[in-house]
Amino acid sequence: MTTLSEDFRQRGLVHQVTDESLFDALDHRRLVASIGFDPTADSLHIGSLLQICNLRRLQAAGHRPIALAGGGTGMIGDPGGKAAERPLLSLEEIAENTQAIGRQLERFLDFSPSAGESQALLVNNAEWLAPFNLMEFLRDVGKHFTVNQMMAKESVKSRLDRPDHGISFTEFSYMLLQAYDFSELYDRHGCTVQLGGSDQWGNITLGAEFVRKRFGGQAYGLTSPLVTKADGSKFGKSESGTERVWLDAQRTSPYALYQFFLSTEDADVGKYLRYFSFLDLEEITALEAETLSAPQQRAGQRALANAMIDLIHGESERLRAEQASAALFGGSIASLDAATLADVISEVPHSELSQAALAATPLLVDVLVSTGLVHSKSEARRAIEQGGAFVNDLGRAGLDATLGPEDLLFDRYVVLRRGKRAYHIVAVS
Repeated sequence: MTTLSEDFRQRGLVHQVTDESLFDALDHRRLVASIGFDPTADSLHIGSLLQICNLRRLQAAGHRPIALAGGGTGMIGDPGGKAAERPLLSLEEIAENTQAIGRQLERFLDFSPSAGESQALLVNNAEWLAPFNLMEFLRDVGKHFTVNQMMAKESVKSRLDRPDHGISFTEFSYMLLQAYDFSELYDRHGCTVQLGGSDQWGNITLGAEFVRKRFGGQAYGLTSPLVTKADGSKFGKSESGTERVWLDAQRTSPYALYQFFLSTEDADVGKYLRYFSFLDLEEITALEAETLSAPQQRAGQRALANAMIDLIHGESERLRAEQASAALFGGSIASLDAATLADVISEVPHSELSQAALAATPLLVDVLVSTGLVHSKSEARRAIEQGGAFVNDLGRAGLDATLGPEDLLFDRYVVLRRGKRAYHIVAVS
């Protein structure tokens, strides 16, 4: 049977570790481990998923996970991985975001007493940071670290190398606050392990050192690789690279999230299955081989998308997403329910039409041209004559075919299709 430390290694989840003895402790002792989450929004994004899964793996192995919400540090912001200082949020925004993130994490971790000694905890560092005054902070924390140490950390050096932005004293102090967090979790909850992405290494090692200085205790740090795509670009944004992919269904629909994972490059699918899924390693290896031998089947991508929607949103949402995907590529999009059809619109070219314009029963030839499904009226006529023009998945014959209010689905939509897969959805308002 594979041990937890072996599983972490074989999945590629270990980038750096402060002490190799941690692996033996993971396999033979019950530990308390924490990961911090910044409340910069009212939802976590897909970039947080690796660390959430790490906490879930720890809990499944009998350890106690702590999700640390940065209600205090969120007032400052971690400079790590940032080219410039981010905007500061109000206390009200931070409090609301922290509560929302807590509710979101309940989908991944067991916070109920029935989990026994492995019961997950949600802790807000505002509990101890908010009452801390400046004189106490400088005396009790600041004196333990040199500026030389702090400036040597990569998160600081990378900003100092950018004279156009630099780093404020506010952000410079962030690593001391995170170090203090580790010591408080150690003192209050017996937390001896802090996890994070490789960009957190400097903060984590400082925290382990502070636990030793403050309490004389042993503390560990373990970082995982930052998730990237095969081309080296950052994981966690939409295909355009401009929008984050969120874990909240109101921000990123389950269908859009399903499509995000379904579009994973062949070169990345095995890595992502190891990082994010809880499938056996043997099954993942088989899926990798199948993806390599028959890439057109996209077996690895489908397994990844299914596992992720099950994990993040539940089986019912995954079934809806599968149905929508099958309809989109199988020529039956008009069969979807209203909510799923609304999700699909973001993936399909669409336009709006007024009620008055639809009531005038425009010719299908003209609508096909105006929506861009064809380039000219002659091309539209050929499509209709050859049986290649569809309204709500029903073929339309005759060059005098029109659209009208009776064609509306859910009193709002008309689904146009040319051929097998060229869709356009008209939203009538």
